[in-house]
Amino acid sequence: MAALYLWKSLYLCHMKSTKTLATLISHIGRYKTPAILTPVFTLGEVVIDVLIPYVTAMLIDQGILAGDMQKIYFFGTIMIGMAFLSLFLGIEAGRMSAKASSGFAFNLRKAIYDNIQTFSFTNIDKYSTSGLITRMTTDITMLQTAFQMVLRITIRAPFSLVLAIFMCLFINVRTSLIFIVALIILSAFLVFIINKVTPLFIETFKKYDALNASTQENIAAMRVVKAFVREDYESEKFNKSAEDLYKISVKAESLMAFMSPMMSLVTYGCIIAIAWFGSHYVVEGTLTTGELTSLFTYIMMILMSLMMVSMIFVMLTMSAASANRVVTVINEKADIVSPDNSINEVKDGSVKFENVSFSYEKGSGDYVISDINLEFRSGERIGVIGATASGKSSLVLLISRLYDVSKGKVEVSGNDVRDYDLKTLRDSVAVVLQQNLLFKGTILENLRWGNKNATLKECKEACILACADDFINQMPEGYNTLITQGGTNVSGGQRQRLCLARALLKHPKILILDDATSACDTATDACIRENLRTKLPSMTQIIISQRVNTVMECDKILVFQSGKVNGIGTHEELMEKNEIYKEFYSIQLESGGDFDSPEQKGGTDEEI
Repeated sequence: MAALYLWKSLYLCHMKSTKTLATLISHIGRYKTPAILTPVFTLGEVVIDVLIPYVTAMLIDQGILAGDMQKIYFFGTIMIGMAFLSLFLGIEAGRMSAKASSGFAFNLRKAIYDNIQTFSFTNIDKYSTSGLITRMTTDITMLQTAFQMVLRITIRAPFSLVLAIFMCLFINVRTSLIFIVALIILSAFLVFIINKVTPLFIETFKKYDALNASTQENIAAMRVVKAFVREDYESEKFNKSAEDLYKISVKAESLMAFMSPMMSLVTYGCIIAIAWFGSHYVVEGTLTTGELTSLFTYIMMILMSLMMVSMIFVMLTMSAASANRVVTVINEKADIVSPDNSINEVKDGSVKFENVSFSYEKGSGDYVISDINLEFRSGERIGVIGATASGKSSLVLLISRLYDVSKGKVEVSGNDVRDYDLKTLRDSVAVVLQQNLLFKGTILENLRWGNKNATLKECKEACILACADDFINQMPEGYNTLITQGGTNVSGGQRQRLCLARALLKHPKILILDDATSACDTATDACIRENLRTKLPSMTQIIISQRVNTVMECDKILVFQSGKVNGIGTHEELMEKNEIYKEFYSIQLESGGDFDSPEQKGGTDEEI
């Protein structure tokens, strides 16, 4: 555990708080044993390495110079035994440090990934995808390297430095003064370099985020890039990110490059000084030839240890930035969790909004929906229509607690949604978004995301309701057809129907379709709506659409404008008394025009 305490003392100078270090140490977990054995083996290796030059001095003085073969054999045998013991301890230290550091990195990656799975949409909005990937790759790799260095070099360097200085003082105090002068010069230089290079290494990680973001976005949108012939633009954007990373890296490494020449200068200076003064001491008889030889070894050991200590500080400074980034995600608390004594049953699909207002930024007062009072009976079919950015999607996402209300409350089956167990609530409220994704795997595997225990028969029944069974049967492998990553080997309409079937397998009490059939042709859209109406009459269905003919047959239609309900009623009632709805109907069904009203065109679709 000595290495862990030493790591703690070093990190306290660089970490924002001891909480960061405490979090990291807690994730060593079941790899504590190799973490403890590594410094033990390393310390033994250091002691032997420091003693070998002293035994060498005795070999020279008492054996070679004295012409005593017995002494030569004796000290030679001891040196061979010490060398093999040092080799064994070094191998074990390396093996244990590799096991401990790799396990530490494994635990950190698992902790981040597991915590991300608990995030609400609000938590996810705080981080970019590329930022999270950088944390799980580059940052944790940096911490793994730092931890391995801590376990070995943080023990080896300081103890080698102290023991070597002690041996020099033990051999000859006057000669050791040369080391003191060299240490002062080199230490001052290293402190200067570290202070200069630390901010640069911290900035480097920000450049990694930008580079990862550019790469990820380009690969994910490759079809769009090629469709718009924007390869040159994307290459230029990537090159800029790569160039920024290159420049900051070169600047940091250039400063670090001064350390090796300075180290060589001080080392050779010490060797020359010791050779000069040491030879005089040998002539005077106050220093033996063997002791002078061992001093040359010890000076190399001292200066190399000092160089390693400086590298420790640089590495820990660099890893401190990574540590803060990693721990921030690990310690991020999901702001939407299941309450104590939560309700574990949703009895029906009734929904009630009571004085509901919602803002994506807590406390900002910038509400995307405000003062909503609505009530849906179980089994009702509710249509929601309105211009883009009017708050339609924001409203329905509150039902399944993907976001929480800022004011008021949402009730499902007569209970506040915040009182339900999250799994229970979200199993009972299925949400099908316009941009739902499929995962790499077979169609059957994707469908079973809705219900992992669903039989093939149940999957087929869900696909029939979603009008997906026909095109699946036409595929070479049917339900065992492999879906590529992101579902790129099926059309947009097919992807939407598979996502709808996946949601239906949950057997939800409430089904929310957020433009979920926008990529389907009108005949397929009508077939899906008919299936849902006739085959699932007890399920509450909330249908958000940009097509009037998709919602006009609903039991109740909500017209949204600027985050508020502008009108509510059946199609016939709204045609009589709601001008916005009448205009939508006129533009779409009479003129064949677009959905948005003229003043709303050019707005941004609300995507989640």
